[in-house]
Amino acid sequence: MRALGREVSNWGRWGSDDERGTTNLITPERVAAAAGLIRTGEVFHLGIPLDGDGPQPGGLRINPIRLMSENGQEQVLPGGFKWADDYVFMPLQAGSQYDSLAHVHYDDQLYNGFAGDGVSVKGADKCGIHTQAGGIAGRGVLLDIAKARGVDWLEAGTAIGPAELDEVAAAQGVTVGAGDILLIRTGWRKKFLSDGDAAGFMAGEPGLSLNCATWLRERDVAVVGSDNWAVEVMPGENPGAAFELHMVLIRDMGLTLAEMLDFEDLSEACAADGRYDFFYAGPPLQFTRGIGSPVNPLAIR
Repeated sequence: MRALGREVSNWGRWGSDDERGTTNLITPERVAAAAGLIRTGEVFHLGIPLDGDGPQPGGLRINPIRLMSENGQEQVLPGGFKWADDYVFMPLQAGSQYDSLAHVHYDDQLYNGFAGDGVSVKGADKCGIHTQAGGIAGRGVLLDIAKARGVDWLEAGTAIGPAELDEVAAAQGVTVGAGDILLIRTGWRKKFLSDGDAAGFMAGEPGLSLNCATWLRERDVAVVGSDNWAVEVMPGENPGAAFELHMVLIRDMGLTLAEMLDFEDLSEACAADGRYDFFYAGPPLQFTRGIGSPVNPLAIR
C-alpha cells in the first residue's frame, strides 16, 4: 500500500498548501464543456432519503433523527398565522456523503503532508470538507458494473479491477478522463432496496480493488462515487490491513470519495439511450473543519 501510495501521490502537484486534491482537475473549461452534455433536461437525484429507514444500523453511525421544534398547533398569533420548524441530529457521514481529505490518514500524515494530529476534537485544521465548498460539478460518467455482469447486484467481497473498468467503459461507448466524476454502480443500493437489511448492507460489499488506484491516477479522475458504503471491496484484499484503497486515494492522491449514492433510475435512463455521461452537480455542505458532508447530487442529462 505504501509503495503504491508513493507511485500515485499527488503531494505538491497543486502547491504545498493545497487542501483540495484532485478536485483541482475540475477546471472552469471542463465544467463549461460538461454543460454541453445536457440535452433533454432530465434530472436524476442520486442521494438516498435522509430518514430513519436508511442503511446505517447504529453503533458508529446512525440514520438521521429529525425532531420538530415547532409544529404550530399551540400557537395563537395575529391573523391565524402558524409556523413549523424542525432540526436534525445525524453524523455528517450518514446517508449519501462525501469523505473529506481529512477522513483517513496513516504514518501521522494527511494528504499533501499535513500533520495527522491536526484532526482534533475541534475538527480538521487542514483538508476539511469546507475546502470543497467551491462545488463539485462537471462531467459525470456512470460505469454500470452490475448491468454489464447481468446481475441485480454483485456479491459482497467481489473485487472490480482495472481491466473490468476498461471493458465496461468500452462496451458502454464512453471514456473516462481528466476531471471526470466517476460513478461505479455495483447494485449494492438495489440490494438494500430489495431486502432492507441494514446489517447485511454494512457487513461487506462489492467494490474497487486496490490496483484501481493506478488506473484512476493515469486518467486523472477527480471524484469517485459508488452505491456502496466505502467504494472499495469489503472484506479487503489484504487480511492484515483495513481500508487500503481509502488510504491511497484520500491520503496519497487527494481524491474525494462519494458513498451510498443511488444510481437505479439513472442506470435505466443511460441503458435506454446509450449515453453514460452527463452533467453532475453535487456541492457538499460547508461544514467548517468537517470530516464529511451529506450530499444529494444531481445527474442532469
